[in-house]
Amino acid sequence: MTVDWRNPITLGRTGLTVGRLGVAASYGVPADALEMGFERGVNYLYWGSARRERFAAGIRRLMRGHGRDKLAVVLQSYTRVAALMAPSVELALFRLGTEYADVLLLGWFNDPPRRAIVDAALELQRRGRVRHLAISSHRRTLFAELERERAFDVYHLRYNAGHRGAERETFPHLDPGPGGPGMVAYTATRWATLLDPRKTPPNERTPSAADCYRFALSHPGVHMCMTGPRSRADLEHALTALDRGPMDPDELAWMARVGDHVAGRGLNVFDAHGPRRSPP
Repeated sequence: MTVDWRNPITLGRTGLTVGRLGVAASYGVPADALEMGFERGVNYLYWGSARRERFAAGIRRLMRGHGRDKLAVVLQSYTRVAALMAPSVELALFRLGTEYADVLLLGWFNDPPRRAIVDAALELQRRGRVRHLAISSHRRTLFAELERERAFDVYHLRYNAGHRGAERETFPHLDPGPGGPGMVAYTATRWATLLDPRKTPPNERTPSAADCYRFALSHPGVHMCMTGPRSRADLEHALTALDRGPMDPDELAWMARVGDHVAGRGLNVFDAHGPRRSPP
């Protein structure tokens, strides 16, 4: 059966209906681009580490025009001080003009967060100020550890053609079904190094950003992929990934070769699903 990425999916056990691409505020995408993206199914809106006002304006415009329940608004907290979490979230909700965030993302924890941090997030959830908790990490084995307590419904993880260790250390250890966590890939372009023709191996085509999103989304363990567009044109290009759909084995092998070269490795393992390696 052919998968059509233009159709929404359910983000794991959250029950949230989301598009296959999410948009982050950090790189300056303009408000009017969010309307265009929403019309193409992009509703996972990540007002994260850089809370830019024009992104907030875009969210407010979408809420007025389409209804709050059509959006999945994501707020991020990097705080390691539990008492600072609620004020930061409350201020963000005030600026957005909404009563709740769909997801509160605890940012960049490579070890389990302290109990006080988790309790502060759970208290916001209990009060209805956030509906689901998420966490991001660069340590891929952490997610299976956290899953034992199931405090978090969504995991944001680094996954791209140059960083494929999640194929060994994360995806096989989590429930891929509706009772499992929502899995969101980020750094799909490997901080744009996969897009740099100077880093591309000889006789290989340089990937585009859309190629990188397609690579990440082609793994069955990934529900969504984040994109950080700077402009409307960037977002339009990212959306071509949804039109083109999953990569075939030859395309996956090409991306792996480029990723291994950019990361300074040689290609190694193949498995029954095609070129699914297990490097870092």
